Amino acid sequence: FFSLLLFMLSHSWLRRWSRFRTCRAFLRALTTESEALHSKVVADVGAKAWNLHFKEGQVFTDDLAFANGVEDGATPLFRILDIEGNVVNPACMPDLSRDQCRKLMEGMVRSNMMDIVLYDAQRQGRVSFHLTQFGEEGVITGTAAALNFTDMVYAQYREAGVLLYRDYPIKDMLAQCMGTVKDKGKARQMPIHYGSPEYHFQTVSSPLATQLPQAAGAGYAFRLEGQDRIVCCFFGEGAASEGDTHAGMNFASTLGCQTLFVCRNNGFAISTPATEQYKGDGIYGRGLGYGMRCLRVDGNDIMACYVAVQKARALILQHKAPVLIEAMTYRGGHHSTSDDSTRYRSKGEMDFWLQNLSPIRRFAKFCERNGYWDKEDSERCRQETRAQIITALEDAEAQPKWPVDSLFDDVYEQMPYHLQKQKAELLEHTKHFGSEYPSLGPSAEQ
Repeated sequence: FFSLLLFMLSHSWLRRWSRFRTCRAFLRALTTESEALHSKVVADVGAKAWNLHFKEGQVFTDDLAFANGVEDGATPLFRILDIEGNVVNPACMPDLSRDQCRKLMEGMVRSNMMDIVLYDAQRQGRVSFHLTQFGEEGVITGTAAALNFTDMVYAQYREAGVLLYRDYPIKDMLAQCMGTVKDKGKARQMPIHYGSPEYHFQTVSSPLATQLPQAAGAGYAFRLEGQDRIVCCFFGEGAASEGDTHAGMNFASTLGCQTLFVCRNNGFAISTPATEQYKGDGIYGRGLGYGMRCLRVDGNDIMACYVAVQKARALILQHKAPVLIEAMTYRGGHHSTSDDSTRYRSKGEMDFWLQNLSPIRRFAKFCERNGYWDKEDSERCRQETRAQIITALEDAEAQPKWPVDSLFDDVYEQMPYHLQKQKAELLEHTKHFGSEYPSLGPSAEQ
């Protein structure tokens, strides 16, 4: 009896357990199907409503973890040459000829000598203002070499090396710096605010970051017109704190602009160090936030800069989308001739960077090791460039200035009354007090 009872009970329990297992499996399947449906719905909604594209199966998470842009560590720098000019990344070495390497060296040496002469000329009172490229010749010349000549450049103010690499006449640069009648900008800009449609170089603007939205717009126009060229926009990490930087990058990303943003992170916004400008993964991290392809490169390695820009240019044209490169470098000179950087950093710090991490010295060692360049070539290039600049400087000093009243030209087709009145007042003033303005030159009426 007891055996029969146990058998009946166990049989009943097993049937119930089987039904329970079936029900549990059904519920599990239902839950899994519900989760999959939920993920699919949210993924579709996210793509349409939020413009967020989740990876399959990674829509939700049970991990209550906050991302931290500081603790995760900084993104490393792409490089090809070490500080001794040795190739540490052979797979990425560009196929550059001896002549191409020599032109890169000449570009950096010429930029360096231009800064030396014009800095001294400003101290002598011959030029009113100057900004140098000391320590940043690698990223500037390397970028110029990787671009096509017809690629449009929007500079900040420290990129005269791009024009030198494109063989822009030194005499025209000195005419601009001194505001002579041969200055095509009619002396309406500060010194070194170059511009040239023929050399595809937009006129420099003094306010920081105004060029970024403009560069985004130009890159958008290139895409709409189907042009096989890009816009290259330079800016510093200090300018990255301006609102126009964020607007420009967001425009470029959402509109699919053919624009390359090159950030020269030289460690200082005039006297403000990078430690007081931002946290997280630098300017590189901001580009990721805007959905751009980004790369951090050793800005003192001209080879790495060349390869990075060359690759970025190809990606921009292939995907019709912008790219950001953050070039880590160091401002080896004062912010400008109006600045004394020893007030906020030591001379020893500046000397250390220029002596040990100079892009010119690094690439010179590489070229010397390969028989492309030697110390005699450096000295010859420096002396020839110095002679050309001094000759252009003396010629510019002999040229008359633009007439002061010419600033009223090119504003209206027919000058309105209020400008006619202002012009007359200016001429009357300079007539009586002209001796106080020796640099003004004669009026257009004279």
